[in-house]
Amino acid sequence: MQADLSPVSYDDLPDWSHDDPRDVLTGFLDCADHAQTVKPHKTGSLGLQWSDFVPASQILRKSSVQDAAEARGFLERHFTPFKVVPRDGSGGVVTAYYEPEVGVARERSGPYRFAFHKRPDDLVALDMKTRPKAMDPGFAYGRRTDGAVCEYPDRAAIESGFLDGHGLEIAWARDRIDVFFAHIQGAARLRYADGTVERITYAAKTGHPFTAIGRVLIAMGEQDPETVSMQSLRTWLAENPERLDEILWQNRSYIFFRTAPVADPDRGPVAAAKVPLIAGRSLAVDKHIHTFGTPVFVQADDLTHLTDGPFRRLMIAQDTGSAIVGPARGDIFTGSGAAAGEQAGTVRNDAVFFVLVPNEAAGRVGP
Repeated sequence: MQADLSPVSYDDLPDWSHDDPRDVLTGFLDCADHAQTVKPHKTGSLGLQWSDFVPASQILRKSSVQDAAEARGFLERHFTPFKVVPRDGSGGVVTAYYEPEVGVARERSGPYRFAFHKRPDDLVALDMKTRPKAMDPGFAYGRRTDGAVCEYPDRAAIESGFLDGHGLEIAWARDRIDVFFAHIQGAARLRYADGTVERITYAAKTGHPFTAIGRVLIAMGEQDPETVSMQSLRTWLAENPERLDEILWQNRSYIFFRTAPVADPDRGPVAAAKVPLIAGRSLAVDKHIHTFGTPVFVQADDLTHLTDGPFRRLMIAQDTGSAIVGPARGDIFTGSGAAAGEQAGTVRNDAVFFVLVPNEAAGRVGP
């Protein structure tokens, strides 16, 4: 295990008495609905099994939580807080992400030249049994052709036309940079000229490792590591269009999407936990360590532009991401649209993480 869980009290959670975790309880029940009617969430290495959460979810369904105090009271009665302490002595880090909104056309025409693709039929999920021995064990996907499995063509190949003529285009955007950042976020809202809005969410990827272009540009001396942000990256790319292939193709990973309606404009996309995200409350975590549906309190005292003061609030683990690695690592979902993007783009702050463990499991996962 990569971390120890150190028991604390609710008094040790800064500003706990001022937090309003009612939306977290909504997200918790969303996860419970999926786990009980579709498929239980996988157990992370911290040892929390979804069955540990069932008693609390059953009680919550029968409860009437009217205000913030009652929400906190429910959690205090049924969960025990633990601090996440990485065994390697590293500190925690929190970032943020959002759901972009992109203007698109249904057909390729004029400036609408950059496609969002759905999953190809020859893309197959791999595991230890089906992955060829010669293939990097990090590949979760490959291409099946003539009965064999090989690496799927990467971003450079696809953007150079590998998928042309296969009818996989969902929609066409004007701006290649918009498409790239939708890949980074793993979802987007597509807005058509007739006012129609639909959502695309992650369906699969080529399997190649994710490479952060921010790190690439820092290594080239093109970005300052102290000030690099999504906004600074977008500005650099817009000012250097002749270098887009050089930079974007270094991230060989390519994302495929599926379409979904925007049933509730106030909720985010359905993410890795198979439930809709909640702006300001959903957290992407390392799914190998944390179990989806776990309430996670995040303390990031230097992060002040998302809330009125230091970021100290309860979140719900509902998503994951290639760059979210480690026990004390989280990615805050800030919402949908340009304003949410402005909020998310500059977040990279030191953070302390606490998990709320169902009382039934506290004795098992604690020291």
